[in-house]
Amino acid sequence: MATETVQPGAQNHDSMFDSVLARLDAAARLMNLSDDVAKILRNPQKLVKVSLAVQMDNGKTEIFEAYRCIHSTTLGPSKGGIRYAMDVCQDEVMALAAWMSFKCAVANLPYGGGKGGVKCDPKKLSLGELERLTRAYTKSMSDVFGVNKDIPAPDMGTSGREMAWLLDEFNKIKGEDSPGVVTGKPIVLGGSLGRDAATGRGVMVATICAMEKLNLDLKEVTVAIQGFGNVGSHAARLIAEQDIKVVAISDHTTALYNANGIDIKAAIAYAKNNGNVLKGFSGGTSITNAELLTCKCDILVPAAIQNVITAEIAPSVKARLIIEGANGPTTPEADEILKDKGVIVVPDILANGGGVTVSYFEWVQNKMGYYWPEAEVNQKHDLSMQVAFDNVWNNATEYKTTMRIGAYITALKKIELGVNFKGKF
Repeated sequence: MATETVQPGAQNHDSMFDSVLARLDAAARLMNLSDDVAKILRNPQKLVKVSLAVQMDNGKTEIFEAYRCIHSTTLGPSKGGIRYAMDVCQDEVMALAAWMSFKCAVANLPYGGGKGGVKCDPKKLSLGELERLTRAYTKSMSDVFGVNKDIPAPDMGTSGREMAWLLDEFNKIKGEDSPGVVTGKPIVLGGSLGRDAATGRGVMVATICAMEKLNLDLKEVTVAIQGFGNVGSHAARLIAEQDIKVVAISDHTTALYNANGIDIKAAIAYAKNNGNVLKGFSGGTSITNAELLTCKCDILVPAAIQNVITAEIAPSVKARLIIEGANGPTTPEADEILKDKGVIVVPDILANGGGVTVSYFEWVQNKMGYYWPEAEVNQKHDLSMQVAFDNVWNNATEYKTTMRIGAYITALKKIELGVNFKGKF
C-alpha cells in the first residue's frame, strides 16, 4: 500500500472546488473577511491520497485510489462522509470537505470539515470485496481518524454496513473500543435513532421554514424532488406527511410527474421491492430528469448529484423556491440566473445539514454512553435546523444577498472568530 500526502492547492481545479471558492470569495467581500482567514480557508489543512491493494474474489489484486481531506479543524475535530463512486477525485473531496466546514459552522456544531472517498463502483463489488476494501481504507487512514480528530460517516455508495466494518477495523488496530470514531453506525453498535432519515428530515424542516418566511400555504404548494435515494425518499415522505403535494419524483432509472400528486408511501414500498429503484412504478407520467427540474411546481428539491441545475437549465426552472438536498446541485452561473429570476435557493450547507446534526448527536451519545429516544433526537434536530435557518435568513437580509451567500457569511463569521481566538500560528 502506497501513501502520499498531497500538498493542498498543488493543482489547478476547474470543478467543484472552484465553485466553493467562488461562493467563499463572494461572501468574504460582502462581510470584509480578513485576508488571513480567507487564505486559510482557501487551502485544506491536509489531503491524503492512498493506493489500496485489495484481493478480489478471483484471487487477483486490484489497486483502488482513495482520499481523505481535512479542510479545517478550527471549530473542532473534522467531520464528513466517505463515498464509494467512480467519480471520486482530489477536487471532489476538497470541495466536499470545505462544504462540511461551512455546513457544521452553519449548524452550530463543534466540528470542522472533512471528506473521504474511494474510486470504485460498489455495485460491481461482492460483499467480501467491499469489506476488504473498507478495512484496507481504514488501515490506511488509522492515523487520520480519531474520536477527537476526524470522524467519518456514510455518504454516496456507503452505509451503516461499511461504517460497522470501519469501526471494527479501527478498534482492532488501536486495541480499544471507540464507537464515537464513526457515525451513521447500526443502532446495535452505538448508532443514533433518527440518523437514517436525518438529512431528508432536515430538507423537510428547511422547506417548512422557507414557506413560513414566504407566507406560502402548505396545502396550496406543489413540490418536485429529484433523487429517491436516502435523502430524496425520506424528504419526499416527510414533506408529504405535512400535507404538501409532491407532483414529481425521480431516480437514475426513471422520472415521474403527476399534477394530482404522487402516492409517496406507495412509491417507497414499490422501490423497496424493486431493487431500490423506481423503474416501472405507475404513479405518474414518465418524464426525463431534466424535465423534472423544469416541471410546473412551486418548490424544487434537487436531492441527487452535483451540478444538475446549470446555466442551460436555470432559465427554464419554474419553481420559485429551491431546497438543495444534494451537495452542490447548482452551479455558480445558474445561481446568478436564478437570482435574477427571483428564485430563492436554500443552499446545501443549510438545507442538508440535518445529517451531520444527528451525526453530532450520535457522537455525543457515544461519549456519554447514554442514548436518546427517537422523538427526542427529532425534536433536538428540528430546533437546531430552525435556529440555523433563521441565522442564515437574517444574514442574507442584513447583507442584502442570497440565502447561499448568507449561509457562507454565517459560517465564515463563526470560523473567523475561532481563528482569531485560537490565533493563526
